[in-house]
Amino acid sequence: MDIPDDLSTGERIKLLRESRGMSRPILASLCGRSTDWLKKIETGERELRSHDLLLRLATALQVSDLSILTGGEPEVAQPVPLGRLAHPGLPAIWAAVMNRTLAPPAAAPVDVALLQGRADQTWRLWHTSERNRTEVGALLPDLIRDSEAATRTLDGPDRRAALIALSDIYRLTGQATAYIGPAELAWVVADRALTAAQQADDPAAIAAAAWNLGNILRETSYPEEALRVTTEAADLIRPHLDGAPDDWSGIYGALQLHSAVTCARDGRHGDAWRYWDAGNQIAKSLPAGYVHPSTVFGRANVDFHAVSVATDLHASRKALSLADDIDPDTMPSTERRARLWVEIARGHLQRGDTTAALHVMKLAYDIGAETVTYTPSARTVATDLWRKAPRALRSEAADLAAVVGVTTAS
Repeated sequence: MDIPDDLSTGERIKLLRESRGMSRPILASLCGRSTDWLKKIETGERELRSHDLLLRLATALQVSDLSILTGGEPEVAQPVPLGRLAHPGLPAIWAAVMNRTLAPPAAAPVDVALLQGRADQTWRLWHTSERNRTEVGALLPDLIRDSEAATRTLDGPDRRAALIALSDIYRLTGQATAYIGPAELAWVVADRALTAAQQADDPAAIAAAAWNLGNILRETSYPEEALRVTTEAADLIRPHLDGAPDDWSGIYGALQLHSAVTCARDGRHGDAWRYWDAGNQIAKSLPAGYVHPSTVFGRANVDFHAVSVATDLHASRKALSLADDIDPDTMPSTERRARLWVEIARGHLQRGDTTAALHVMKLAYDIGAETVTYTPSARTVATDLWRKAPRALRSEAADLAAVVGVTTAS
């Protein structure tokens, strides 16, 4: 894009951020800094002198030359390593997604049931591994290529089943590459997941793909569009729930929780709790112990989301009270348990209790190191802890910031 020569560095950062549909909190967290810090940089209230932070901003904004941010002479190259938060598994995933062959694949026999079984097994790995991005990321390239080939070589009911598997795999790709890949990768995989589900004409697959697309929309500062997508998907699947498999109700409930968080982040108290209650009612209607295989919707996840909703609404007292009644071990997803502790840490920080926040953030990291390292809200908490921790805990806070990848430079 063309950037006027007379813009300051802060104005350039703001222009690039908004052009990418990225919120200020997301960009700040990707750089290991607070939202207030980024606001001061963008408005010129604070000067940006750190070369390391310039590189972090450029990387997060997918700018290939640092002079685009600094306004330096264009002939002086200042290359920037692309990618948001570097991860060794990302190049192979990028290649599998973006280098999709146009030539007809070899007509090798495909066992669709085996393909779906591989997808289901990889989803389980995502929820149970402490290094889920690394381990799942290693499996995704072959899964993407095999499922793409299956949809092009099969026909009839087998092709429909292959399309559902392909949608599942692209949804998982979106989860595994969130915050570590460029924005265009997120949009491509979200669109392909929804397209495959629509081609299969399967309401549950469409609803699950919409849930995934809603995540992308919400995280890129399109809350109204996110809410529209999830509510429309819920309306689509609702008439089919009677007599349908439990997983159809599971994805319907997950859509309700998604809408609850979206409304909570927008400060809409009544709507947030109304959607949460709708999800709660669905959980009550399902068998005890039920867990949706990919969204992990179930009794535990509904309770976990109550903490998230309260925290996003800045009702920290309620959030911590709700958390006191939760047994984290009832949640089979390691990734989701780690995120619960991050939410609890956010609640403690809202109340000014940095000691408790630091304690539970260390628990979160021990449970799911990669979840904490690559989730913006967790990185924001780690940054705030390093800035606000009392002197006696500053060393521990700095250690946490270091392992999460947050710079502690002033």
